[in-house]
Amino acid sequence: MDQIDQKFIPLDKSWIIRMGILDMVNGYDDIRNFLSEQQDLGDDIIALQRAVDVWKTDEEVDVGESGTLYRLLKFASWKLGLNKRFIKKGTLIGRPINDDSSVINLSQSELLKLDNGTSQWASASALLGDKDRLLNPPFKLQLTYDSIHEWKNQRDKNLCWIPRYDKTIRNQVNAYLKLMKGEKVDFILEQAEDFCFGYVFGLISAKEGEEKWPALRGHESDRIAEIQETLEFAKVGKEILSRDHRIVQAIAMWGRVNNISVNVLYPKSVNKSWPQFWSFIDSR
Repeated sequence: MDQIDQKFIPLDKSWIIRMGILDMVNGYDDIRNFLSEQQDLGDDIIALQRAVDVWKTDEEVDVGESGTLYRLLKFASWKLGLNKRFIKKGTLIGRPINDDSSVINLSQSELLKLDNGTSQWASASALLGDKDRLLNPPFKLQLTYDSIHEWKNQRDKNLCWIPRYDKTIRNQVNAYLKLMKGEKVDFILEQAEDFCFGYVFGLISAKEGEEKWPALRGHESDRIAEIQETLEFAKVGKEILSRDHRIVQAIAMWGRVNNISVNVLYPKSVNKSWPQFWSFIDSR
């Protein structure tokens, strides 16, 4: 049963970013209008908002720490011959990311081999018009296919696309609330963004996570290594030094479930995907 107030669930940043890309490259302003009306936006969606504002200009595009936005817009720039310049910040600066424009000529299957197996390059290709549809695609590539279908279906009816709220976070929240009550949870890890939550609650091992989602090594942190270290820190009362939003969220929930005080050095890191996180934690 859904146990959480909607006000604590953020917009699905993956879905909104994909709708934004489709609007930007196809000349629609609905994404600009939609974002201007929203409150409590996550940092990645705020970065999208900045990108929308300058996309038709010669100004640099500030993508903040969003690897998704950076790869999608970088691919679009190459594909459309726009020669855009990008500003990267925070953890995104040091992340190894392909910078070879010839990848626009690769198939989606080949693109899935880049950058530790992230699906973002393949998603970029699909968003920029590649009509290939792989069988059994990774979770986020299927999301891209779904977003393209939704966007085109709405446009064919002269309607705007429909926003989504973050189902992944909602599912984690509902599992967390059950754990807080001491109930057994039947939580299914659907995608890489479930790994940190699943790991701290013993639902998946580090080895299993790496086998399922190799790209975990190349996010805001090496999530395989950092979640293991961070959990050990939390168990002995050491300060949590991670800047990775998924890790901070998972560790904070683990602490509450286990009645262990967790001291987080970078609490604002959660703003990347879930700006309502601390309000939610404090409300329970």
